[in-house]
Amino acid sequence: MTNEEQNKKAGGNQSLVKGLLLIDILSNFPNGCPLAKLAELSNLNKSTTHRMLQTLQACGYVKPANTVGAYRLTMKCLMIGQKTLSSLNILNITAPYLEQLNLDTGETVNLSMRDHHHAVMIYKLEPTTGMMRTRAYIGQRLELYCSAMGKIFMAHEKSHSLDDYWEKNQSNIEQLTPKTIVTQEAMNIELEKIREIGYAMDNEENERGVTCLACPIFDINGNVAYSVSISLSTARLNQIGKEVLLHHLKLAANAISKELGA
Repeated sequence: MTNEEQNKKAGGNQSLVKGLLLIDILSNFPNGCPLAKLAELSNLNKSTTHRMLQTLQACGYVKPANTVGAYRLTMKCLMIGQKTLSSLNILNITAPYLEQLNLDTGETVNLSMRDHHHAVMIYKLEPTTGMMRTRAYIGQRLELYCSAMGKIFMAHEKSHSLDDYWEKNQSNIEQLTPKTIVTQEAMNIELEKIREIGYAMDNEENERGVTCLACPIFDINGNVAYSVSISLSTARLNQIGKEVLLHHLKLAANAISKELGA
């Protein structure tokens, strides 16, 4: 490659970087940002900033705002973002974090998604050091009221539709163990607590001797479409310590949420 070709390539890269920088800045100004302000924030002179904006406008990414001399992003940027979100493969994204969680704790790791009045298990890793194997399997539908991941979904349901859930699932709510929550009043208290402390617990509510800790995974809109959990025997939990497990669990959930744009 000649020196002239190298200079052209470097110049093209710099223009791309400047253009992307302006798009990034404009994303913080939904109603538009004045040219002078854009130049100041990007550390570019006004003529360069104006030239970049003209190029972005010609490509359909930027348009003049209602305020004279200001610019804003177009719907084209939104459409690209939506395409990116729709192409996300949640298992590819979560797998590295779930595998690390599995190694850090040595216990069963689960990932589920919300499906109306159930949680559905979509990924599971068996324990690496723990002896207990849970009965859960990929594709299993979990009841919300007696599972840690299910309670996560109910706690973060934006429409707060516990009344609707309780009415439509009354026949499915049963006392599986002495610790199972079977009244709406008690569940209301439980969900408030979950929202406050940031995690849910199946405290032998589904099966004697088995405990599960779960955390929410937030997406870019602040919704909880997925939940991650650790399952283990209650005896093992007491041996390791709940706070130790929660530390690793929250790290994984927060990292995945960050990947999803939360």
